[in-house]
Amino acid sequence: MAELIDWQQLPVAGVVQPDTAVRPVTGGWRTGERPTVDVSRCVNCLLCWLYCPDSAILVEGESFTGIDLDSCKGCAICAEICPVGAIEMVPE
Repeated sequence: MAELIDWQQLPVAGVVQPDTAVRPVTGGWRTGERPTVDVSRCVNCLLCWLYCPDSAILVEGESFTGIDLDSCKGCAICAEICPVGAIEMVPE
């Protein structure tokens, strides 16, 4: 593991790039339900993406493209927040 540096030595406005961060597979921790999406009803509001605590919502540009079930834990926040009911939780 890299040696930690003092916070004053960190670069200003530093960010973690998505491609450099290890993405853990946590879908096996799911609650017993998984989200399914009726894409024909999706209005691309991306509220699901904004509220998902596991970053499991897949987006390309400004469009919803799916759900990463390797990351989704089945919390159902996406289904609750969807204003058009395009996301539904179903048993595994």
